Formats: sequence, C-alpha cells, structure tokens
Amino acid sequence: MAAVDDLKFEEFGDSANLLPAPQDDTVVTIEEPSQKPPTPRGLPRGSGREEDEELLGNSDSDKTELLAGQKRSSPFWTFEYYQTFFDVDTHQVFDRIKGSVLPIPGRNFVRLHIRSNPDLYGPFWICATLVFAIAISGNLSNFLIHFGDKTFHYVPEFRKVSIAATAIYAYAWLVPLGLWGFLLWRNSKVMSIVSYSFLEIVCVYGYSLFIYIPTAILWIIPQKAVRWILVMVALGLSGSVLVMTFWPAVRDDNRRIAIATIVTIVLLHTLLSVGCLAYFFDAPELAYPPVVTSAPIQKHMTATIGATSSLVAG
Repeated sequence: MAAVDDLKFEEFGDSANLLPAPQDDTVVTIEEPSQKPPTPRGLPRGSGREEDEELLGNSDSDKTELLAGQKRSSPFWTFEYYQTFFDVDTHQVFDRIKGSVLPIPGRNFVRLHIRSNPDLYGPFWICATLVFAIAISGNLSNFLIHFGDKTFHYVPEFRKVSIAATAIYAYAWLVPLGLWGFLLWRNSKVMSIVSYSFLEIVCVYGYSLFIYIPTAILWIIPQKAVRWILVMVALGLSGSVLVMTFWPAVRDDNRRIAIATIVTIVLLHTLLSVGCLAYFFDAPELAYPPVVTSAPIQKHMTATIGATSSLVAG
C-alpha cells in the first residue's frame, strides 16, 4: 500500500515551458485593434480624380443623400415636406450670400454652402426683394430724370412690379429646370457627368442674384456710364459663381458641348442683367401732354360745355 505522501499532487511549472515548440508549426499573432492596416499599393492619394470628386462634392454624396432621405421622409402633399425646404437659419443664409458675392476661385459653391442643407428660403426672398428693388428704383430714376420739367406729368408705373416679377421668377425657376434636365440627359450619355439636384441648382441661381439688389438701387444714378459699369461688375461676380459651379460638372463631356453649355448659361444671365437695365432704366418714357392753361382755350371749353348743358336741359 502506497504511503499517504505519495498521493499528493505536485505542482509543475508552466506547462507550456515543458513542451518544446515544434519548429514546423505556424505561429498566428493577433494585432491590436489600434494598429492601422498597411496602406494598399496603388494610385497615390493625391490623384487628380480625387481632386475632381472633392471639387464636385462626390466624396460625401452618399452621406448627403442619406441625410436628405431622413430629412424629407414626409409625403410631398403634406405641409411638413415643404417646410423642410425653409429649414435654414440666418447664419447659413448670410454665409451663402457672402459666398455668392465673393466667389473663391477653385471652390465649388454647391459643396461649400448648399449641399449640406439646400433651401428655398434664401432664393425666394432674394428674388422678391430684387423685384421690388428694380421696380421702385426704375420709378425713382424716371422721376429724377424729369425732375423740374413742368411739361412732364409723373405717373407711377405699377406694371413694372408685375413685369419684373415675371422676368426674375421665370429666370430663377425655368432656367434651373432646363439645366437640371440637360445634366440628367448628359449623365445618361457620359457617366462622368455630375448631375446636381434641381433644388441645388435653384439655390445657386437664387443666391447668385443677390448682387443685383444693391446694383438696382445704385441704378437710380442718372448716368449711363455708371449704370453700365455697375451692371458689368454685378455680371462678373454672379456669372463667375455660375461658371465655377457648373464647369466642373460638364468638363468631362464632349468639349464642344461643355463649352456651349457654359456659354449658354452666361448668355442667359447677361440677357437678364442687360434686359433689366435697358427696360426699367434706359427705356424711353412716354411723352405726357402738358397741362393746358391757356385762358382763351379755357373760355372756349367753358362756353361749349354750357351750350351742351342748355341743349340737354331743353
């Protein structure tokens, strides 16, 4: 019979040290989560294509679409759906106005200011303010030009408000609609063409018209040279916003089509600027007949009216 001490367990060292490690086994190591994976070999990160995506805003387009889907989940026939288009604060509107007045070369206006939260609040009120600025300034300009002329009978032209509203709102909505459809059509032909959303294009056109509000007020100055200098400055600033926004989107298309698109955008913008200046400020006014104050003619008219009254009474 074995002794009691022989039944006690003996403690051995680390069991892993007792077994020799086979030389042919593969050793698997698990890296820490904080370690960065090796950089894959391929094109350098600073390639031109990534710069184009950064300029056009394609890098964050998936995130923008996801946010837009979460934001506008209400049906289009409800008030909440359209309320989201006016969900913008004063700081954002001021920042977008500043970006349209002071464009930065090489920076995309849609990606910097619009894509995060496109709105209709700024474009609607900018167009409304521009309508009244042009109509009121046109009437004041007409009054100041003929001020002191006793033969001129001033009559306020309220029809200028409706004409200005029709021209400006048609430009701010119909031109973006046509451009949006054209970009969609070219995107089906050339996959590299970037198609902005209709709301983004409306925002670009609406905010680009802000520079014409102070310009229209300064058009009251009755000097044609000053007026044309002002319209050229406003046209250069607002037109550059449109060119720098839409040229990166169409430059991968056919060369002639891309240039024709940009030229058409600039020509339509020029037509609006020059048309407003020529019609509301430089158009020849109708000659109103002077007020007749001659005494003999007044006596003749009084006698004629008296004779006519007598015949009627008889």
